[in-house]
Amino acid sequence: MTYVISSACVDVMHKSCVPECPVDCIYEGLRSLYINPDECVDCGACKLACEEGAIYFETDLPDDEQQHLTDNAAFFADILPGRDAPVGSPGGAAKHGPVGVDTPLVAAMAPR
Repeated sequence: MTYVISSACVDVMHKSCVPECPVDCIYEGLRSLYINPDECVDCGACKLACEEGAIYFETDLPDDEQQHLTDNAAFFADILPGRDAPVGSPGGAAKHGPVGVDTPLVAAMAPR
């Protein structure tokens, strides 16, 4: 189980959730943040800190946000546009740095 960042984060990225994550598993794309499902410890600190209400526990995602469950995982498992390899589980967003690209789902969303 994991927490998931929904469409409410796209083009907003307050990043108030990032310093609250005790395992540094919230990574920065170009237009949205993504929670690494393999690194998340399900503590919920990110959800409480999110200024946009964009973070849900995976079983609590609204029906119209379900695509973000697989999309958040795809950010780490798939080779994203312009990259040579998947992000994977590098063991922390701070040491990895911003990824600078989004999944095709987020990239195709209309600007806010």
